Amino acid sequence: MTDDTPTDVLDPVRRLHVMAGAVRGARLVERVLPADPADVWAVMSDLEGGFGDFQPDMRTVRVLRVDGERVEALARSRYGMRARLHGVLRPGWCWLQSRFLVVGMAAAAEDGGGTRVALTGGVRVPGRAALVPFGARRELERGMARLAARFPGP
Repeated sequence: MTDDTPTDVLDPVRRLHVMAGAVRGARLVERVLPADPADVWAVMSDLEGGFGDFQPDMRTVRVLRVDGERVEALARSRYGMRARLHGVLRPGWCWLQSRFLVVGMAAAAEDGGGTRVALTGGVRVPGRAALVPFGARRELERGMARLAARFPGP
């Protein structure tokens, strides 16, 4: 008998591509930043601090509960909307969702140096695995540009 278990493991950025690919209307932006992965992820994973600084539509995020990798947080947008997010936060990987919102982030070391970063997310269509695509790419690109500005490189 042979073992057909896959031996290749997707890095967090590739995993985010798979997740975004499974959600109709999802957009994904990706960029290589000239910084150490640990430094980049420290900003991205700081939900109550750095995350709100680079995500254009987030005013505040307050972590309500952490149980291992499981996270529950309350987010408030700059437009007054609130969302109770549930999901997973681990090194290099974050997937949070509420009834009306999805946020996905990933970071992985890039061959040759730097950090490959990917962002996805948007407003959910209630009751369906779909996001409203209008304006999502622009918001993701704004968020990526704000994150990149924190790591201008040498």
